[in-house]
Amino acid sequence: MLDVSERRVCRVLGQHRSTQRKVPFGADDELALTEDIIALARQYGRYGYRRVTALLHAAGWSVNHMA
Repeated sequence: MLDVSERRVCRVLGQHRSTQRKVPFGADDELALTEDIIALARQYGRYGYRRVTALLHAAGWSVNHMA
């Protein structure tokens, strides 16, 4: 560790200190969802996000919202 305080480093970088304390998190199944989206995009290359979302819903995924 450096002998520089978090407060000073954040001031120099122009960041709020609270941004350094938040731990990023993602859903447990995010990797599987991403793989399914990529597979659908490869299979149906010309489909837009609405149709891909509908296919994901049909496959049992709970993503976004259906209008």
